[in-house]
Amino acid sequence: MKSVHSPLGGETLARKPIATRLPDLAGKTIGESWNGDFKGDYTFPVIRKLLQARYPGVKIVPYTEFPYFHGADDPARQRELAQEIANRARELKCDALISGNGA
Repeated sequence: MKSVHSPLGGETLARKPIATRLPDLAGKTIGESWNGDFKGDYTFPVIRKLLQARYPGVKIVPYTEFPYFHGADDPARQRELAQEIANRARELKCDALISGNGA
């Protein structure tokens, strides 16, 4: 039996664990974070409405309450912004954060 190797090579970054998913969003506070791409100004209101219809008492903190930086070409600025968003989510007592949406 011959082995096959990917021309892309192996993993170059160590994987980090993700946060545990919440069992239910009822009564939780959910933040929205948007970088200006893919029409979040259209999609977030729809997502917001659907979450509120499905989960009683859910509170949505709109993306306008979070730091914003259009474009993502600067990795150092991306890391800084991610920390700013996380800090703001803690300040707003968010239980979860929607950090992207799109196709």
